[in-house]
Amino acid sequence: MRRAELVMAFVMGAFSLYLMWKSAELPIGWAKGEGPGGGAWPFWLSAGMLVCCIWIAVRGVMRASPPSQTEEKYMDRRALKLFVLNAGALTVTIGLFHIVGAYVAIPLFLIFYLRFLGGHSWRLTALFAVLTPIVTFLFFEVALLKSLPKGYTEPWFEPIYAIVF
Repeated sequence: MRRAELVMAFVMGAFSLYLMWKSAELPIGWAKGEGPGGGAWPFWLSAGMLVCCIWIAVRGVMRASPPSQTEEKYMDRRALKLFVLNAGALTVTIGLFHIVGAYVAIPLFLIFYLRFLGGHSWRLTALFAVLTPIVTFLFFEVALLKSLPKGYTEPWFEPIYAIVF
């Protein structure tokens, strides 16, 4: 586990640096009247990821984290099954972004993840599946002035845009 923790901290840290470098090809600050520049979100998200990777590596070298103190296998059969299910669900979700849009794909993912993988109640699942796209819409479309993919659902948003903008 310790080796896996340190290797992943290094690999993800290097990936963070690459994403920061590529994102900086676009403006990473706030463009007056337009919102954040095209590279802002990926740059600052990658910067946060880099800080986390450094912290994980430091704790791993100091043997301060539970994974760094054990010699257990990194992934047992159950962990591998959960990884495959999660990776598959995320792949399908990303694929659905361009067909049905983010505001349909995200709730579908949440329903699968919370109810079927997590075993949570339908009440909690429905709450998150309904509120998450609303908050996401308000955050990206209204606050940041950045449009997410809507796919075939684009016409559903015309009345909302008429009210909000």
